[in-house]
Amino acid sequence: MGLALSPLAAAFAARAQGGAGPGTRAPGHGPLRAVLDGTTGLPLLMLPEGFSYRSFGWITQPLSNGGSIPGAADGMGIVAVHGEVFTLVRNHELRAFGGGFGPKASHYDPLCGGGTVTLRYDRAKGELIEARGSLSGTLVNCAGGTTPWGSWLSCEETVNPAGQRVSNPGQGLRLERPHGFVFEVPADGVSSAQPLTALGQFVHEAAVVDPADGTVYLTEDQRPAGFYRLRPKVPGRLSAGGVLQMLRVRSQPDLRRGLRAGQRWDVDWVDIDRPERGIDPESGGRDGVLRQGLAQGGSLFSRLEGVFVQGDEVFFTSTDGGNAQCGQVWRLRPSQQTLELFYESPGGSVLDYPDNICLSPTGAIVLCEDSKQPVQRLFGMTREGGLFELARNNAVFHGELPGLTGDFRGAEWAGTCFSPDGRTLFANIYTPGFSVAITGPFA
Repeated sequence: MGLALSPLAAAFAARAQGGAGPGTRAPGHGPLRAVLDGTTGLPLLMLPEGFSYRSFGWITQPLSNGGSIPGAADGMGIVAVHGEVFTLVRNHELRAFGGGFGPKASHYDPLCGGGTVTLRYDRAKGELIEARGSLSGTLVNCAGGTTPWGSWLSCEETVNPAGQRVSNPGQGLRLERPHGFVFEVPADGVSSAQPLTALGQFVHEAAVVDPADGTVYLTEDQRPAGFYRLRPKVPGRLSAGGVLQMLRVRSQPDLRRGLRAGQRWDVDWVDIDRPERGIDPESGGRDGVLRQGLAQGGSLFSRLEGVFVQGDEVFFTSTDGGNAQCGQVWRLRPSQQTLELFYESPGGSVLDYPDNICLSPTGAIVLCEDSKQPVQRLFGMTREGGLFELARNNAVFHGELPGLTGDFRGAEWAGTCFSPDGRTLFANIYTPGFSVAITGPFA
């Protein structure tokens, strides 16, 4: 997410001016078949002919700086590349109480068990070199995004006040610090565990930095939701703060239903005066930032998820937006300040609950599915809005791996990101929790 891939120039120059019709299919890479994992020898994924993969970063594997890799593998991004060694930071969307993982210096609230793990993967050898805890003491670290200066923004998908009593069997526990913030994780070492309060206290999903001017675009995963941006005081130094704003379409205050793919609107932005006030002082609701935006005419979405920026385009998804409530894909053009409904799913059999997204080396969008479908799918979407299946979750265990038994094909895809050379697609299977490096003829 947020990586600039040089092969894209031609694809973007010829990009389509609007989405395709509902249910339009694209050829893709051909039919899917079960493929054996190069690490475990198990058929964990279904992929097209000519594609292969290796799994790594499994739940319970040891961390080099204490503890073991937790589960709930969610958003992920590449923060550094040294030859064939890729450094990735992976979120762990945990609500666990009772303590974090990794070094205490990287813990925000000692009670909480969410956070990030940094993975160093050697593509040439096909193996994990190191896994280390890099942020913990946080809650529900869902998605995030990479920065142009080589770090990861990890977003908490919750809002909780300091002092809130939390449920833990046999213990009366209270949160020591408020939650609902974004944290920065460096490529080397561990996070300072200091919240970037200017990015707001709300139910965060993803965040991405526009390398052109340092603007940070953020999504909110709740019903209803807003789409936000931070205009930083100092581009590249988010701790210095800035102005948080919510998107407004004056002629269309509600963008959740009743629209059609290809519609466009002019947009502007309203300031959020108190971005750190996630709890509304009047209602007590945990939508204080959203209410500030709505009071000034900010526009409503439903459950916003992944976001990426490339050139003069910002794409983001609404997981249950649209008339069928099965998902929308939006496109914002910052230079023109226009918003377009690029795609809307006509039903769950076509595309159901798109979540994390990234950009492929061909200019296509990769969409992670997180739905109630029995088998979760990974889709490609062409610049004309045509869909094709890229992969399926096929993870079923019968005790081949220690402690793992059951059918996990319904677990969501997450954390997709391409290597800068476009040869490898990294992704996560949320449960039980592992990453894969997929290679093949993507072009």
